[in-house]
Amino acid sequence: MPPAVPAGAESRNAHPVRYRAVARVLTRVLLLNLAVAVAKIVLGYTSGAVSILSDGFHSLTDSTSNVVALVGIRIARRPPDENHPYGHRKYETMAAAAIVVFLAIVIVAIGWAALDRIRGGPHLEVTWTAFAVMVLTLAVNLVVVRYERTEGERLTSEVLLADALHTRSDVFTSLAVIAALAGARAGFPLLDPLAALVVTGFIGHAGFDIARSASGILADQMVIAGEDIRTVVMGVPGIVGCHRIRTRGPADHVFLDLHVWMAGETRLDAAHGLSHEVKDRLMARYPQIADAIIHIEPPPAA
Repeated sequence: MPPAVPAGAESRNAHPVRYRAVARVLTRVLLLNLAVAVAKIVLGYTSGAVSILSDGFHSLTDSTSNVVALVGIRIARRPPDENHPYGHRKYETMAAAAIVVFLAIVIVAIGWAALDRIRGGPHLEVTWTAFAVMVLTLAVNLVVVRYERTEGERLTSEVLLADALHTRSDVFTSLAVIAALAGARAGFPLLDPLAALVVTGFIGHAGFDIARSASGILADQMVIAGEDIRTVVMGVPGIVGCHRIRTRGPADHVFLDLHVWMAGETRLDAAHGLSHEVKDRLMARYPQIADAIIHIEPPPAA
């Protein structure tokens, strides 16, 4: 039989307002990313610049990752149930990890197109329209990065922060593409495919950062330092010591368990009351803790 849902977990962990706010941010960013991607792809096909085209497909993956994130958020907002007593919060992290897959696909596609152009491709005609479109989309990307990163920090959402990293890579790739267009206009057309290869480097770096952050959460990496937890616990009168301190989960949805030592002659009801005081102090000090399990034991014989 699946474990029961911890008392009070649903009201504490559902965070419907937060999820609606995250979804609202993602929807706005999705519309902006689609506009940027369409502008770059159309310009890339009409101008024949593989760097612009690759940058356009890079921006298109921003839109795709926004859709993935929206799906992940919709699942993550569900309250705990019998099969998911800890809630569905990690689905948001999984959505962030899925962005890495799209980045890998883009790297392969861009790299192939750039190598094909290096081997010999059509003549590149760089117009002032190309520069205007790239500068305009660059400005939009800067606005999106600032907006999404600010909201991600405010809402403590790793999917928004991951997507902001993804979009930030667009800023660097757009700068590389603009520089390549300037070089091609000056008589160095080889800079166009070389800029496309530079794009893959930025995308790969963004993918690595996202994968590292998401894998840490999915692999139950420590979230709050044990010494910080111990400081709070030892401030409770009657607690002799503590050990086996473990935290896991996303930064805003942490699960904690630890063992506390009490004098062997402590009555059961008194020990129970002390454990609740420890839990209350920890959750007051760290409101991101969704639940804490306190195991009571006597101090070691040594």
